[in-house]
Amino acid sequence: MMNMNRRTWLGAVSGWLGALAAQSADHPRRKRSCILLWMAGGPSQLDTFDLKPGHANAGPFREIATAVPGIRIGEHLPRLARHMNDLALVRSMRTREGDHGRATAHLRTGYTPQGSIRFPTLGSLVSHEWAQENADLPGFVSVMPQGAFAQASVAAGFLGPRHAPLVVAGGALRVEDLQARSSRAPQRLDLLREMEADFLASRVGPGVMSHVHAYDRADRLQRPAAARAFDLTEERPELRDRYGRAPFGQGCLLARRLVERGVPFVEVTLGGWDTHNDNFDQVRSLCDVLDPAWATLMEDLKQRGLLDETLVVWMGEFGRTPGINPRSGRDHYPLAWSVALGGGGIAGGQVVGRTSADGLAVEDRPVAVPDLIATVCLALGLDPAKQNPSNVNRPIRLADPAAEPLSEILS
Repeated sequence: MMNMNRRTWLGAVSGWLGALAAQSADHPRRKRSCILLWMAGGPSQLDTFDLKPGHANAGPFREIATAVPGIRIGEHLPRLARHMNDLALVRSMRTREGDHGRATAHLRTGYTPQGSIRFPTLGSLVSHEWAQENADLPGFVSVMPQGAFAQASVAAGFLGPRHAPLVVAGGALRVEDLQARSSRAPQRLDLLREMEADFLASRVGPGVMSHVHAYDRADRLQRPAAARAFDLTEERPELRDRYGRAPFGQGCLLARRLVERGVPFVEVTLGGWDTHNDNFDQVRSLCDVLDPAWATLMEDLKQRGLLDETLVVWMGEFGRTPGINPRSGRDHYPLAWSVALGGGGIAGGQVVGRTSADGLAVEDRPVAVPDLIATVCLALGLDPAKQNPSNVNRPIRLADPAAEPLSEILS
């Protein structure tokens, strides 16, 4: 390996990735669904998954033991600590993007923003690979996208409108304007298609396809079985309480209902992690929402036999500074931070990478964003080297060609 040049090495890895992805895809229990828990704003790794006890950068939080001897995490995630056997922590993420917008786009697409190329977000990539053509439910659902940078998390890019997400927002987590399908709806839709046929045939393009797809998706969503997928009142009140009645907790429950019904990719956003001020009070409050929701999601998926088929990813756009600012806050920090993966396709109960005692630098196993994306692809049975035609007539791989997946955590 030491004598290989980069091109030769990448060629060898490309062949290995294809073989591994093919093996996953042919497996009778191949991984088909992904739930992304998106922590908008950038969560503090030093107060969640990579504490530095005894150092001046540590802050006031303590470490607690987990279900895996030797792995310790923040004290405000006690319920999640019981599920460490099913989780792998990556403590050595290292990126260059410290701006919210660029970093969000980077983490969500696997590529840094580049001129006119409209890179699709991860959910759209998975939808493109796994969504069923005639399914009533969409291939990608985004629950509670928030803030000025939400667009980067819901852009289908060059994959087109069919793989854009259905957005579920608002405190009640309802699909906007979703109503019961009337008995005359099919005839009305047929009439609309007949009236538009000549116009649409003479004006082929993304705008036209977006129009057609919007009507088709609306019609499918109004079918009773599809509409019921979003009705959380069907769930036991005790289970809803365990998830937590905050929108994020109920969003995690909705995510379970959707993957249970075959939706390949669901993301649920918990905002508020941009903790420049009062970091510790904010992190404590956010973990009070995150811990029961995430832990119950893992329990619920396992009890229903879905955890082996569902990859759960926890991440934000970057981490927070080890140093504590004068406002008791932590600022943007892309140089050393953490993500977590669990469930389907992941060998849990382990930690990848290590940061220095002060948290300022990655000391072992640096992981770049393309490495993470390639790992997610392989866990889902997808070939990271697969190419899709782009809007600039250039083929783009699911993951950057330089990606080195985390083979040690792939099951």
